[in-house]
Amino acid sequence: MRIVLFGPPGVGKGSQAQFLAEREGVAHISTGILLRRAIRSGTDLGLKAAEYVEQGRLVPGPVVRSLAQDAIASCNYDRFVLDGYPRTIEQADWLAEFLEEHGSPLGTVLSLVVPNEIIVDRLSKRRVNRVTGENYHLDFKPPPADVDPGVINQRKDDTPEAILHRLDIYQQETHPVQEYYRSLGLLQEIDGTGSFEQVYERILDAIKQSAG
Repeated sequence: MRIVLFGPPGVGKGSQAQFLAEREGVAHISTGILLRRAIRSGTDLGLKAAEYVEQGRLVPGPVVRSLAQDAIASCNYDRFVLDGYPRTIEQADWLAEFLEEHGSPLGTVLSLVVPNEIIVDRLSKRRVNRVTGENYHLDFKPPPADVDPGVINQRKDDTPEAILHRLDIYQQETHPVQEYYRSLGLLQEIDGTGSFEQVYERILDAIKQSAG
């Protein structure tokens, strides 16, 4: 099982990838979480990434690539779900070559589709545990009562204005990756609206279809 979960910010990639990790035993590889950990740790890579994140720009490919490569290798190039990567055609080409080198081509690419107005509502209510990087939602997945409220923050790029800016960037720079995977016959579009469980069932059906 080698999967890419695809789509703009706020479609629920992270939550669904975590479901797959917990219920199917695959490795959840989130380049976003890996980047935020590097930024919090103040590593050289993290400092480079922080400059771009603060400006709402995509982090350069080589920086993200090194994180993705190490994470995929750590699970022996199999049974993983990539969340938030690739985000450019260049990254998608590199990923295909990297996996082919290790005899582990992608199985399927699942694109979650959600209207922009729903995305804005979802992300403006998202909160992040700055210690663990775990995402919460004030309506659907509030922080557990035993988590210190002091470590729960709203990301600077989760305000409505910033969200719309991120969606614009996605349409300009990242949406073409969807057409790239469509041309390869790997893309499956999935309705990302409804409850987490409803979307998860659609994802499982799509994975079964790709395996069949």
